[in-house]
Amino acid sequence: MDNLHDFKAIAPFDDSQFGEKMSLLVKEPGFEHAVRYVMPEVDFSEFVKQLLAIPDKATFQSKIMWPFLEMLARKTTAGISVGGICNVDSEKSFTFISNHRDIVLDASFLNLCFLRAGLPTSEVAIGDNLLIYDWITDLVKLNKSFVVRRNLKLTKALEAAKELSAYMHHAITDKHESIWIAQREGRAKDSNDLTQESLVKMMALGGSGSLLENIAELNLVPVSISYEYDPNDGLKAREFLMKRNDPDFKKSPHDDLLSMETGMLQFKGRVHFEIGKCISDEVRAIPADVDRVEAVRRICSIIDHSIHGGYKIYPINYVAADLLDGGALYVEKYSEADVADLEAHIKDKVDAAGIAGMSDDDREYMRRMILTMYANPLKNKLAVAD
Repeated sequence: MDNLHDFKAIAPFDDSQFGEKMSLLVKEPGFEHAVRYVMPEVDFSEFVKQLLAIPDKATFQSKIMWPFLEMLARKTTAGISVGGICNVDSEKSFTFISNHRDIVLDASFLNLCFLRAGLPTSEVAIGDNLLIYDWITDLVKLNKSFVVRRNLKLTKALEAAKELSAYMHHAITDKHESIWIAQREGRAKDSNDLTQESLVKMMALGGSGSLLENIAELNLVPVSISYEYDPNDGLKAREFLMKRNDPDFKKSPHDDLLSMETGMLQFKGRVHFEIGKCISDEVRAIPADVDRVEAVRRICSIIDHSIHGGYKIYPINYVAADLLDGGALYVEKYSEADVADLEAHIKDKVDAAGIAGMSDDDREYMRRMILTMYANPLKNKLAVAD
């Protein structure tokens, strides 16, 4: 696989396809409904004219997505900040690998930081479990996303992993496009962010060298994402409760849509991205005679250490750690008002996301899971600082 045609099932649309695909997208009733939902004041017919005049993906991102993301930032955050932007060389292509909090906005807000800094945006990996309708697939591929195929039988899963890895290497080395991928499949619901070994193994399938050489070729850059408030914390706690009560519980497509909608439109407080340094030299420094299992473990550790060290810690994280442990270790880091705010926040989220007939034990379980989500980033940051 050495040209874009080979990857057409998963790659972003080529600019030569842009006009045709956009003309089909704007006729989709589902697309119109989604646009009116997230931008209730939009003049849709004028918006369509604007979309149909756009020639390529880069213009789409600068003329449409940038203003849209700025609007979301104004309405749903208390500001988006970024550190380590100096680690991004606009002349090079990187694989940004980050912890995963929000289904849609992790990569989108990172790209907003790049747009603000005058840097190229990255292509974004998105799981096909989220592409519930064909028009959503078209929209994300118009917006520089590539598709990760999931929930396949073993043989097909291996083929898909090889194709995905080959595409990632193709994007970095041939297209000279940076890409973004989460450090694990799905979000870490308890915010205990650990890189999935299978992800590293997948990335090493592409390329023509050894495991270490193939990983180094991707120019991995760990990125730490810190949301002051996770809009989906209540829904995540509900999922934990459902799985506790029924180990066979599986989320529905409706659940994914609700999570996407909630994450996009509800309040997040302050949002911070910390961009680490490219780890290719650290990967190359791993001895060549280290066995494959140990090499993968070390690469995961390098990524995790950078992500954990880059977290922005807010008062809510200190409050959650003390409430969870029943102590006052961090009491100087927050006020009584911060405690009251978090307790009220959790009560509201449990009330909104809880299930019918919940017991006091169920409510306390959800409360503790939400506290855990906010305490874990602090605990992980302190662990790497020791």
